[in-house]
Amino acid sequence: MLAHIELAVSTAMYGMGIVAQSVAARRADRRGAGLGLLARLATDRLYQLGFAGQVGGFALAFLARAELPLYLVQAGSSCAVGLATAFGVLALGWRVRPVEVAMLGVLAAGLVLLATASVPSIAHDIPAGLGWVLLGLPLLIGLVAIRACRTDSVLFLALLAGLAFAVVAISGRSLADEPLHQLPLNPLTWLMLMAAVLGQACMTVALARGSATSTVATMDAASMVLTSVVGIAALGDRVAPGRQWSVVLGLALVVLGVLVLGSAGRPVVAREPAREAV
Repeated sequence: MLAHIELAVSTAMYGMGIVAQSVAARRADRRGAGLGLLARLATDRLYQLGFAGQVGGFALAFLARAELPLYLVQAGSSCAVGLATAFGVLALGWRVRPVEVAMLGVLAAGLVLLATASVPSIAHDIPAGLGWVLLGLPLLIGLVAIRACRTDSVLFLALLAGLAFAVVAISGRSLADEPLHQLPLNPLTWLMLMAAVLGQACMTVALARGSATSTVATMDAASMVLTSVVGIAALGDRVAPGRQWSVVLGLALVVLGVLVLGSAGRPVVAREPAREAV
């Protein structure tokens, strides 16, 4: 039960972080988008608030992965795009569209199916030797991301962020049940942290160039599908007997929900203070 609460709070913090980071990224000086943009955003208080939400969500999702299968944790985290839409309605004055109300219901139905089909379990360990080899993966993603930053491709950056966060989830699932004092000695810890920083950087640049919901939806859909397959196939994630259909249908509904919400392509801009009449 505690793991489910950790996942719910994590999703809420992710949603808040998405909106705050999006507003900060869209209002920032766009010259030199890339490392220069990241450096400017590092001093923006709103971006720092959003980053804090992402860090808090990351920490709670890490704890939830100690017991819950990846398909449920990643689906829950992906539903942050739905909460971001709700936050946008409340804080940024977005108008609720009928399709968005319907997709929020689809997300909720998908999560219920996944939650009722999931079976808590401890993940299989990833061998330390393989962990050292995998440390080169974030470097490869980073080199590709640098080239992507020189183009106007938002979709490619969002997919790279999804790949990086999939690495975070897969390594975190294997690490979550380990004693804390042993984590610094495990190469998977450094793989997870490097991938998290890289994913955050790719996401930030993508948010500055495109809509928040479409960027996050693309990123989450890619990450969720990859981690769910790896979790069941290699990490020992379990499904309740006879409920395999619930996992397939639940994942399909969540992917559908985040992609349709993302296709709305809402611009994320901060409300300007009311101007006094002259």
